[in-house]
This record gives sequence, structure tokens and C-alpha cells, in this order.
Amino acid sequence: MSQDITSVDNVFGITRELPKNYVGRDSVDGKLNEDLSRGKHIVVYGSSKQGKTCLRKHCIDSEEQITVQCSNKWELKDIHSTILKQAGYEITLSEKKTVSGTQKIKARLSAGVPHFGASSSVEGEKSESTETETKELELDPTDVNDVIRALKEIGFDKYIVLEDFHYLPENTQKDFAVALKAFHEASPFCFIIVGVWLEQNRLIVHNGDLTGRVIAVNADEWKHNQLRRVIEKGENILNVKYDLDFKDELINNCFDSVYIVQEACRNVALEEDVSETQPELERLASDTDAKDIINQVVDEQSARYRAFIRQFSDGFQATELEMYKWILYPILEADTDDLDDGILYADLREKIQSEHPRGDDLNPGNLTQALKSTASLQVDKDIKPIIMDYDQTNRRLSIVDRGFLIWLDNTERTELFEQAGLNEVI
Repeated sequence: MSQDITSVDNVFGITRELPKNYVGRDSVDGKLNEDLSRGKHIVVYGSSKQGKTCLRKHCIDSEEQITVQCSNKWELKDIHSTILKQAGYEITLSEKKTVSGTQKIKARLSAGVPHFGASSSVEGEKSESTETETKELELDPTDVNDVIRALKEIGFDKYIVLEDFHYLPENTQKDFAVALKAFHEASPFCFIIVGVWLEQNRLIVHNGDLTGRVIAVNADEWKHNQLRRVIEKGENILNVKYDLDFKDELINNCFDSVYIVQEACRNVALEEDVSETQPELERLASDTDAKDIINQVVDEQSARYRAFIRQFSDGFQATELEMYKWILYPILEADTDDLDDGILYADLREKIQSEHPRGDDLNPGNLTQALKSTASLQVDKDIKPIIMDYDQTNRRLSIVDRGFLIWLDNTERTELFEQAGLNEVI
């Protein structure tokens, strides 16, 4: 029986499609599958490159969902308009405006999408540009009720996925959190919201009325046995076997990052001229130091990490307190094992006050406000994916890019203090 030939790039590393060695996790995949049947909105969260999108693709068939990629420039009207486009509408601007002054939009079904039924719940007008008995809806793109009625008009029945929700401006996130309650109360539509953060109740912080209406799925955790299964499944597909010591060292030093494991295995395979499934069992990494391979993977992001330190320390603009520069101080000073658990607000405040020119006179409100804007600042500086995020519920500053932790472990901290403008505390 001939063996299927599969490219290394379809197994290890980052792929556009679901990787061939995808491993389900009962506590994650099982929970998402269970929650999908409950008719509530679902938030899938976790660190960067920990398999959130793969989880969604694995648990929901492509024909059962529409996907909206969020942008850092969007307002609520842009989210709503894009949802309607993905659902099958063609959107154009209307000459009319809403009471609040927002430009209305015209929504018309794209070719191939079933026409409206005879009974319309949305006031519309017949198009003069076609002989077909269709309707052109004039909607307020900021009004969730208009969006709901337009989706009901075409019998829309798919999950609505919002990817990269963390890129949205904070005010847009808050506005959508309000709209999300209306989607729950006045429609059967369910949203899957995917974001890079470690805060279980992020949307509830934005709108307390979502309590009980939103279910959170933490996709961040990968246990060692699960990471081992990722490697072993890839081995079986490619007909290779990685050295046991290499696998142990890789899993023990990857900071539980499935991305690091995937990329490291890919790099080793390609370095040993294995680009696809082998006709005979091939043994790999017999003389390879896993830490060296991990550092290779992380060093590819070195320029981005250095840019993050420089740009984050600058803040939104020059200020007397330079709070963003000082937020970096506890990060650059801490042991990476401690950073893996995040830094509590009380510890952040103590460390910053110990070195900040204002000392104990530093207003805690200034620190709190800056912490709340850590994600917004990174989005504003076009740092993608984001590296750091603040959990307002648990008052904890967390690193949400595990590669950054490994990079910190292998970079001279004095140099990084200088890049952050913290020369006075070296």
C-alpha cells in the first residue's frame, strides 16, 4: 500500500489551513464543541500563536461560518458593514444620513445569494437597475437592530467569527460589547470572538450585561503530553523520528508554546533535507541541541521585539511621567519564569515607584490608565501580534507572546534597558 506524500510545510510550522498534525485538547476542543450547542456567544482567547484559529477551524465547518478579520481602524459601523458583506450583501453608501449624522448604507444581495422573501421586515425600495424583484435596504450601519433585520431577511444561519478582535480600538470593542447583548436578546445569531489576551472576562469588563450571555474558552494552555503528541503525529505523517532527548529538551524549554515546537521541528527537518514524507523511516536531530533550534526560531522575531521595546517606551506622545517607558522596567528586570505568570499590579507599582523620579508621589491613577492602554498603544504602533496585555479583572500585566520570553532569556538586558531609555536604572 503506497504512502501518502505530505509536505513538511503542511505538517510542522504555520500553515493557512489546519495542520495535518493538529491535536485536539479535551479541555479546549471538547469545551468549544459543547458550548457551540448552547446558543451563546463564545470568546476564544489566549496568547499569540497558540492555536486559537486552528481550534475554530477544527470545530466548525467552513460552510457553517463567516469570518471577519478585524482592523485597528474600524468603528462599530465597519464591523456591521463587513458582517453584511460576508453574509452576501453588496454595500454602498447612501446619500441619506441618520439622526446622529452617520452616513446610511444601501444593502443589496450579491449575485448567487437567494433573493429576499415577499414579506420584508425591513423597509426598502425596489432597485431601478434590474428587472428582478429584489429589494435594496437602506440601513443605519451603527444600529444593531438594522443589522439583525437584514440578516433575518435572508435567513442567515451561520456562526459569525470575529478574528483579531484585540486589534480593534478600545472604544470600538466597548461599542461592540453593547451591540453583542442586542444580538443575543433579539436574534438567534451567535458570534465567535477570537482575541489575544489572557483575561477570561474581557468582554464582560466592557459590558457587564454580557454576564451569562458569553462563554469564554481558554485556548492558551498546552500540556507537555499534548505537545509531545503534536510531534509524534507529525512524525507518523512524515515517516520520521526525532531524537528522544531532542524532543524532551524542546518541550521543556519552549515555554509551552505550540508555535515554537512546530517551527523547531520544521527547521530541523529542512536542515536535514527532509521536505516531505520519507519512503523509509528517517531519524532526525540525533546531534541537535534543541535550545539552539529554539533560539533560531525566536531570533527571527528579534527585530520586531526590539522595535516593540523602542516604540512602546515612546508611548502615544512625549509626557513628563513617561509611564510606558516605566511599565517596561519591571518587565526587563524580571526573571522570565516569573514573567510567565504575569506581574500583579501591586508588584508593578512597587517596582516602578522604587526607581521612578516621582517615587512614592507617583499617582497610581496614571499607572492604571497607562496599563489599560497597553494593547491600544501596541496596535497604534502597528506591533502585530501584540506582545503584552493588561488583565483589568485580575490586575495583572501578562506577556502574550511566548517567543518574547525566550528572546528575553537570551538577550543582554543592559542593551534592552538602553533601548527603552532606562539608562538611569542600569
